[in-house]
Amino acid sequence: MAVNPNPGILQYPRIRKSPYFYSSREHGVALYSVYNHTYHPRHYGDPVAEYWHLLNAVTLWDVGVERQVEITGPDAFDFTNMLVSRDLTKCKVGQAKYVFVTAPDGGIINDPVLLRLGENHFWLSLADSDVLLWAKGLAHANGMNVQISEPDVGPMQIQGPNSTGVLVDLFGDSIHDIPYYYVREYELDGMDVVVSRTGFSAEMGYEIYLRNASRDASRLWDAVWEAGQAHDLKVIGPCHIRRIEAGILSWGNDIWYDTNPFEVGYGFEQTWMVDLQQEADFVGKEALKKVAEEGISRKLVGLHIDGPGLGSFNDGAMIDFFPVLDEAQEIGRVTSACYSPRLERNIGFAMVPLAYAELGTDLLVRTPHGVASAQVTTSPFIDPGKDLPKGLPVDPVATAGDGAEVAG
Repeated sequence: MAVNPNPGILQYPRIRKSPYFYSSREHGVALYSVYNHTYHPRHYGDPVAEYWHLLNAVTLWDVGVERQVEITGPDAFDFTNMLVSRDLTKCKVGQAKYVFVTAPDGGIINDPVLLRLGENHFWLSLADSDVLLWAKGLAHANGMNVQISEPDVGPMQIQGPNSTGVLVDLFGDSIHDIPYYYVREYELDGMDVVVSRTGFSAEMGYEIYLRNASRDASRLWDAVWEAGQAHDLKVIGPCHIRRIEAGILSWGNDIWYDTNPFEVGYGFEQTWMVDLQQEADFVGKEALKKVAEEGISRKLVGLHIDGPGLGSFNDGAMIDFFPVLDEAQEIGRVTSACYSPRLERNIGFAMVPLAYAELGTDLLVRTPHGVASAQVTTSPFIDPGKDLPKGLPVDPVATAGDGAEVAG
């Protein structure tokens, strides 16, 4: 029997469509996956060329798969503060936060970007899991006076160094006044949008959340595409090479229901993602207090992996986790890996027992090319302080993880 390495995916009505589905198809989608029950354009033919265009110009992403959960009503603040592990008394109206939605055992149900649009008005811009049902059940069980729904909102991302120019041409100079992880509302030719200075690239970038998306999506897509032509805009899929370089987690790959926030490195142990000192209770607080007291037994680490190139991650080259070995014994797994053209080497993340998490630890990884040597290193691999999306000066050589040199 012969294995078909590229069997494709059935396109049919029961898989949901992004509001931009038909617009993004016109740019030649080459590969879809399914994310939040929705077709997700992964690339348009050359993921490495898309990576370089993201670094050097500006890119437009159809991320309608980031389904929104809207929470309103008299108890909306208290309910949302119970839903996530950050202290939302520190989140102003008009601000956004990267948050974990945690389960009673401390596992990560989702890692959305939260937008606070009013005192009692929140959007959760979701990763790939069913938070709407979880939130509805939690509110019902606790008798809270909230309305929880999926609004008719379609997000898109505009990422890359020229992104500010595109947004200024669309909305004016006030775009310069939006700080990192803040939002502002605009009206564009009768279309109501919320612009946030956020994104999945760790480059300068924005997300545009379109209200009445089922009516206006194609009009907004065309307006952004037209404004972008003066700035060398191209349509691409979410760039996982850049995501891995930046140490950005992918729910379903690097984190899951069985992963607690203390296991995922990043410095989250230093409390800003899990605020155990806040007065308010949140789901999973007691379990995470216990983890904080007793410690963890495994940790997500950065890896350099030797051997032939491992692809771009979003090209289908990594269809399963790679086993991590200590001699012949499997002790963990690589959760994301790719070849970084700038670092000129394979990089990735691996979940390993704490005894194997020290910097410089030598490991073995079973890749599609065979068993390769690997070394535990620092992550993020480039710009660990996220200076690029903050608009601060960056020296890529000085900020590359573990003293790595940056090519190109």
